[in-house]
Parts: sequence; C-alpha cells; structure tokens
Amino acid sequence: MTTINDTTYEYRIARPEDTGAIEAIDGSFSTSTVFEVAVSEDGFALREVPVDPPLVKVFPEDEGGDEEDDAETDGEGGDSRTYVAVGAARAVVGFAAVSYSPWNRRLTIEDIEVAADHRGRGIGRALMGHALDFARERGAGHVWLEVTNVNAPAIHAYRRMGFSLCGLDTALYLGTESEGEQALYMSMPCP
Repeated sequence: MTTINDTTYEYRIARPEDTGAIEAIDGSFSTSTVFEVAVSEDGFALREVPVDPPLVKVFPEDEGGDEEDDAETDGEGGDSRTYVAVGAARAVVGFAAVSYSPWNRRLTIEDIEVAADHRGRGIGRALMGHALDFARERGAGHVWLEVTNVNAPAIHAYRRMGFSLCGLDTALYLGTESEGEQALYMSMPCP
C-alpha cells in the first residue's frame, strides 16, 4: 500500500471481477509534443517536435484481441499477469498487463494505463515495479514494450524508468485508427 495526497493505493494481482473496471479506464492523453520519426537506409532518428494545438489521443476499443483477458485470469501460476492499483472506494485506477516468454527470457509490458485523474502520483511507476518483480521471479533477461511515437509523455516516463529505444515498426498501425503513427520499441535489462 502507498499513500499519496491523502489517497491510499493498494497494488495487487487482478481478479476476474476487476475486468470491467480495467476495461473502463480511459487511457487517452494529450500532449504538446510528439516524436517525429525520420527513416533512412541506415536506420532512423527521432526528434521531439511541438504540436499546436496539443494532440489529444483517444485509443480505439480493444483492437488487439483478448490478450488482456488472458492476463487477468491467469492468476499467480502462469506466464501472464495483470496488476491493478486500487484507490479510494476500492476503485481500480490503473493496471499493468504483462506476459513472459521463456524462449527469449523477455517480459513484455502488454499494456499499462492509469486513470487521468490519478496520473502523476507514481502509480505507473509502482505498477511497473510489480511487473519488474514478476520479471525477476520468472528469470527474465529484459523487459520490452511498444509505444506510439505520439505518446511523448509515456516515452519520457519510460526513459525515466530506465527504458531505452531498441526498435521501430513503420507498418504496425497500417489499416488501423492509428495509421500514420509509428511503433517505437523500448527495452531495458531486467534489474
């Protein structure tokens, strides 16, 4: 448990009854900068550029299938897990869904979201801490995630947590509501 600004947060593994609350968390964000991606024959470069007016990103309903549902119901014994942050009135205010791949010893952060009115309180960092504990428990060699180039706030947060850029996919979002954005991959050695 952690107390921040007179609110006590409990962190625990998600339960099946948390599914609706997890799905209801609004992961949208606004930003006054984005990372512009310049691709060349020899690689790519990022440059943070201002956007005016600020960009408001609303993620479409679960495009990716049911990976999150699997993580929520896997419990403590499997290679997937979802952690939740529970605030006042027992409300779920954030979650981190993770999965471990033994073949390459990678823990993937499948999704991490904190409700807008609870951001900036260290909840994302605490959820990431629980994910890292799980990574160590499984013997992970590294932790990996994907983030859109327009999510500058998340990219900055991940860098502060120790992640660094490790790849780019210019085609991941083709044919989706996020077309025109680039997928950035970030990783860090498992601490």
